[in-house]
Amino acid sequence: MISPARRLLLLLTLATTLFACTTVGPPTLDPEPPTPMTFSHDDFDAFLRRMVDTEGRVDYAAAAADRADLDRYLAALAARSPDSHPEVFPHEHDRLAYWINAYNASAIALVLREYPIAGVRDVRPLGPFSFLLPKGAGFFLLRRVVLGGKSTTLYGLENVVIRRRFDEPRIHFALNCASIGCPRLPAEAFEGARLETQLARETTRFLAERRNAHARPDEREIALSSIFDWFEDDFTGWLERRHPGRGSTLEAYVRLHAGDELARELDACADCDVVFVPYDWGLNAQPAPAP
Repeated sequence: MISPARRLLLLLTLATTLFACTTVGPPTLDPEPPTPMTFSHDDFDAFLRRMVDTEGRVDYAAAAADRADLDRYLAALAARSPDSHPEVFPHEHDRLAYWINAYNASAIALVLREYPIAGVRDVRPLGPFSFLLPKGAGFFLLRRVVLGGKSTTLYGLENVVIRRRFDEPRIHFALNCASIGCPRLPAEAFEGARLETQLARETTRFLAERRNAHARPDEREIALSSIFDWFEDDFTGWLERRHPGRGSTLEAYVRLHAGDELARELDACADCDVVFVPYDWGLNAQPAPAP
């Protein structure tokens, strides 16, 4: 026979169990991880810090053997982009930083796919009519990369996506096509939160190098990188829209970002002709170590 005290204890236990059963729902699957609100460039940043020197040269030989962080970043680029996941790129700077990094990382990956090569023009088109294509077509037009689930080329990325969507000529001092004539590749990834500072820095650095911009008053010439020739409308058109009182010339754009030395040279070279420096298509590789 159960004592009253024991009967009360059993009733309380049963009531507690029944109450618990009515409040705890059926087991559920673990929820999918939430979509991150930002896109991480950390893997590319780590790769650049390891593989790029102060001259913007890449240690392709080392990268070919140690590229896990680059491959992770390429996989992230392939999975998401501002087009496929716009919620991850809330601001224009976030979107532009993604596309610049995507271009630079893809150029490195395409070099590694063909390495060793002396320059990107060594990547030849394939097929019976390849001889009809211009030099560089194999690298820029015919080798494809995947970004946000869509296949594109370096040419398409630069001209159809970046130049068409962003009214920002300073991208030409940030995009690196793995050639010596390009702007120096920074040893860090571009970030949306710091993009303005980074673009300003790279523009100043590019124009501070005499190979890219200098004046020769005695010869009545202003020598500029071929980049200013190929994309002249980007620079002069931006001036027309943003600074209509400055005059829409390449010299006016260069003056806007020139350091003291270049500004003095330009002052001494009024009405000089603009000439363009031949582009160096050699690979932007670090020198091989001495034997």
